[in-house]
Amino acid sequence: MNTAKVNKLGLEIKELLQLETFPVAVCLATDMNKIPEGMKQLDHVTRHCQMVDNIRRSGEEFYSTIEQQQCRGGAAVMGMTEMVEQLKSGEFYYGLKSFSSVESAKATMDEIPEIKEKNVKVIMYAPLEKASFIPDVIIFIVKPKKAMELSQTLLFEKGGRIDANFAGKQSLCGDGVALPYLSGEASVTVGCGGSRNYTEIKEEEMIISIPVGKLEELVCSAKKMFRK
Repeated sequence: MNTAKVNKLGLEIKELLQLETFPVAVCLATDMNKIPEGMKQLDHVTRHCQMVDNIRRSGEEFYSTIEQQQCRGGAAVMGMTEMVEQLKSGEFYYGLKSFSSVESAKATMDEIPEIKEKNVKVIMYAPLEKASFIPDVIIFIVKPKKAMELSQTLLFEKGGRIDANFAGKQSLCGDGVALPYLSGEASVTVGCGGSRNYTEIKEEEMIISIPVGKLEELVCSAKKMFRK
């Protein structure tokens, strides 16, 4: 699959499902040389969830290194750096009173999807229909009805079920990127405190993401289901 096809499929899925904002393409690159010529580097420090939310509205394209990733927990689960001990141990979320004990917080952190090989050097972001790179993962931030339609479309050809695996922690990074990247399957999640406090994601919106390998089949099925 080349970028022209990715862009075409991105435009088609947005139109077929009448999505209000852009699906966001995310690429985890282990080599800085994979950055397309002319792509700008983000010029400020912010969180991964903010990057995704801004792009789905603005239509920008850029890349980020670890220096621009404000949330080191997000950077860690996406394979850019080691998880800091305070997060890994559960102490951070216990301190926020998100759990009844350090042990329950740690039990949750132990199960957060995480790319263990810490070799991701750069993360590229773009609206799917404008991306100048081949993404690894595509993130949709949508209302529940659209998440339902995306889920039904994913199951149209082969059937089955969509497994929703989340904890309300590390949502747009762990659930939204690491899980589909590692599993090759769709991920459905409801957001987390960070992704809802620091972005404009609405209370009535949720997240569904897919590995790029499912994109073409998704669009083919959407044409059969939703094209009038």
